[in-house]
Amino acid sequence: MYPVIRLAKEVFKFRGQTMGLFDTHVSHHICWPWDLDPWMELNNGRTLTLYDLGRMPFSRRIGLHGALRAQGWGMTVAGSAPRYRRRVRMFHRFELHTRLIGWDGRFVYTEQAMWRGGEALNHILLRLAATDGRGIVHPDNLIAAMGHPGMESPVMADWVQAWIAAEAQRPWPPMQPDALTG
Repeated sequence: MYPVIRLAKEVFKFRGQTMGLFDTHVSHHICWPWDLDPWMELNNGRTLTLYDLGRMPFSRRIGLHGALRAQGWGMTVAGSAPRYRRRVRMFHRFELHTRLIGWDGRFVYTEQAMWRGGEALNHILLRLAATDGRGIVHPDNLIAAMGHPGMESPVMADWVQAWIAAEAQRPWPPMQPDALTG
């Protein structure tokens, strides 16, 4: 089940607090029993859901949420690359860091990481797309609607650009199941 109450708490906690476009949003969370998998650690799918708890208040604080609402646009995750490194066990407390890292001709890129005691537990690179009834909204239009017209994306790190390039080579649609075994 989606953690609606936890999300509402996070949005409420940071209401009215703004931050710069490239500042890092930090929130604090607990791994509850219902977040666990059969091995008694944070479920990998639930990790992705908990990242929402950082991304939603972050989007409000940088003006993304307001711009989307004002324009009647939506937002979708168009790709993600998670990396899991340390176990998160029941009742572990952790910080969730969220920041915008840039954009290209189609997507906006953010990164998020969970930290505990100064150690990175996991990390995710996300490719996000603003959408309207015609499809993807150009990121320049999104950034302008957020109050930053004409702003250019900072140069993204080599590893981010390498992921973008790798994703561009990935076939779509994927192969049919019979082609995989054939």
